[in-house]
Amino acid sequence: MVQLIIMDKTNQQFDHVIGICRDVFVKKMKDYGTAWRILRPKSMTDQIYIKAQRIRSIEEKGVAKIEEDARGEFIGIINYCAMALIQLELGPSEDELPADITEQKYMANLIKAKNLMMDKNHDYGEAWRQMRISSYTDLILMKIKRTKQIEDNMGVTIISEGIDANYLDMINYAIFGLIKLEFE
Repeated sequence: MVQLIIMDKTNQQFDHVIGICRDVFVKKMKDYGTAWRILRPKSMTDQIYIKAQRIRSIEEKGVAKIEEDARGEFIGIINYCAMALIQLELGPSEDELPADITEQKYMANLIKAKNLMMDKNHDYGEAWRQMRISSYTDLILMKIKRTKQIEDNMGVTIISEGIDANYLDMINYAIFGLIKLEFE
């Protein structure tokens, strides 16, 4: 019974964080359109790296000289991962993707990440709640290194999950970080 209550709390907190990220994504899409569609998946991975590295730098230095804080960077990681998953599906293009289709694909990827998180959460018993935010940052950086290696291997793996699985995990680690920042 207690586990169900905790899982429901996680479900609600996850939805809250997705709402924040979706709001930023939609507003930026109104400002910029889908200009990001020109980026190749490798470039998306590099953008995610920049955001994760900045979070780590802020964590280590204890101060940021640019206004956006770790919270904003976690949102950026989530949104770039969702965009990267769209790019994996559709491939880069100079053409704009209609806003309604873009938002549907964005939400479909976040729902996929949520379902994965809920399944893993069931098996791991919400162990993420006992972790430090800095560990999520490190795990995201590790997933980026793995993704880059798979990209360098032209997407071929012998035993490991593919690029998409790494992006989904990065979404979830960033969401865990945001849940901790928003609710704890």
